[in-house]
Amino acid sequence: QVQLVESGGGLVQAGDSLRLSCAASGGTFSSHAMGWFRQAPGKEREFVAAINWNGARTYYADSVKGRFTISRDNAKNTVYLQMNSLKPEDTALYYCAVDSGSWRDPRSADFRSWGQGTQVSVSS
Repeated sequence: QVQLVESGGGLVQAGDSLRLSCAASGGTFSSHAMGWFRQAPGKEREFVAAINWNGARTYYADSVKGRFTISRDNAKNTVYLQMNSLKPEDTALYYCAVDSGSWRDPRSADFRSWGQGTQVSVSS
């Protein structure tokens, strides 16, 4: 059974940085695209960033492009989200997810397995 565990969230001030981690277990993830999503109170879950199986392709929401960087370490079954220049509007519960299929471009991914999330709160 796939298990995803996010960590690294916290309370920071605007302009600060955080690095989120997502450790995957219960399967082989080195051939799967992975992604980060977030959900703010009263809003729907939204896409943040995604990365293909070997890290060669990355995609970002316009709202985080240039500030966030997604990366992965397949030897550790871990995906990261480096968040710089944080803004109050980045406040949300951040989730990682894994594509149910292998070798796919993240734009074609079917993200079905989700972690429990890690809270990021940015004060102004």
